[in-house]
Amino acid sequence: MELKGKKVLVVGLGVSGFAAALFLRRHGAQVTVSDLRSAEALAKHIPALLDAGVNVEAGGHGHATFRRQDLIVLSPGVAPNTPEMDEARTFHIPIIGEVELAARFLKTNILAITGSNGKTTTTTLTGEILKAGGLTTMVGGNIGLPAIELTEMPENRSDAWSVLELSSFQLESVDTFHPKIAVLLNLTPDHLDRHGSFENYAMAKERMFTRQTADDFAVLNADDARVQQAASRVASQVFWFSRTKLVRQGACVHQGVVAFRASETASLEPVLPVEAIPLKGAHNVEDRKSV
Repeated sequence: MELKGKKVLVVGLGVSGFAAALFLRRHGAQVTVSDLRSAEALAKHIPALLDAGVNVEAGGHGHATFRRQDLIVLSPGVAPNTPEMDEARTFHIPIIGEVELAARFLKTNILAITGSNGKTTTTTLTGEILKAGGLTTMVGGNIGLPAIELTEMPENRSDAWSVLELSSFQLESVDTFHPKIAVLLNLTPDHLDRHGSFENYAMAKERMFTRQTADDFAVLNADDARVQQAASRVASQVFWFSRTKLVRQGACVHQGVVAFRASETASLEPVLPVEAIPLKGAHNVEDRKSV
């Protein structure tokens, strides 16, 4: 993706918007940031942006600003269906999110984790497990560093892993984003003021699977009825996790032991007793099985 000389508008000056603006500027783009909040409210970020040569539009969005761009990058907190976004689409201006931008510059394998609950715990555990296994690993997204900052880390190479916690806000604006492993923990009604309905919210989460192929892996919760529905729409290999029943492929609790079945024809192999999991609560047993 060539950025040098391109006019790029970053909409929303949150943590990821700030990181995206500086990244774009370092890669030679002509960057403008637009935010509805006042200059006083954005005072923490504005000096660094101006020093980097980023134009800042505060206190509202100018309609002309959205017409004069080669690319628009949305921060997660900005809805993709505002009047300004709709107008930009009439000018055929590409609109992507910060995670999508990061994905185009990440050289690593990507392990993406989403769900209504347990994302942070599972992401943190997964990162620690991969590191303990000797794999070069970065952790970010909706936890810790914005995904775009991982692209400029020395660990950003093809033999490494990026473990990303992702929200529905981040996933609704992905396009080419392609995780090698995608984990959907659970789904309960959330952020309906943004998505309009539970189904829209669930489908935003499912965008994580869109670019996966048969060489990739989807990890799904067999105890969640709505998550189960996603299995019929993914092209990747599905591994299930459950704490209430046996699974044909994946991890489950059986007779007080966490067990794993590597394939539909494989036998169920014990991994560890449930009582050996130091984290308390049934939901944390689920988190451990999903990783």
